[in-house]
Amino acid sequence: MGSKRKSWREKLADDKGYPKVYPIDDNVSKRWGTGTFVIPAPVEVDGLMRRVGKGRVTTLDEIRRALARRHGATISCPITTGIFAWIAAHAAAEAEAEGRRQITPYWRTLKPKGELNPKYPGGVAALKRRLQAEGHIVIQKGKRLFVQDYQKRLKVLEASEAEKTGKNS
Repeated sequence: MGSKRKSWREKLADDKGYPKVYPIDDNVSKRWGTGTFVIPAPVEVDGLMRRVGKGRVTTLDEIRRALARRHGATISCPITTGIFAWIAAHAAAEAEAEGRRQITPYWRTLKPKGELNPKYPGGVAALKRRLQAEGHIVIQKGKRLFVQDYQKRLKVLEASEAEKTGKNS
């Protein structure tokens, strides 16, 4: 008997013991520098993505900075942060397909330099439609799509008061 595949929302809720902060070892210090890195919980990434309101955008780099600040780490792991954003996007699309109206606005989370993420549900065509409906101008550079002047609409993800005082895990 085969096991039932987890839904995207189940994957999002499975924290696997994260967040955890680790020292940056010699193997990756050439790329990441010295200090510590945090592997966040998937719901933390989702929570930051949810903070971005209509007409605003954020980037994976901004999410990583917020996570590092939250956990007192030098950086947030770029690989797991990107994977968890991808899971959050698919969990939101899954919820939307079931008729939910309040979903994580994953289309507002961009790759570095304002690039649309082709791995998000619907691909860049769907992301472009959603972003343009919110007033963003999407431009093409080669085969890739970017939000023009995304920095002017960038949502800086500061730590909440609860996170600053340590009242939020």
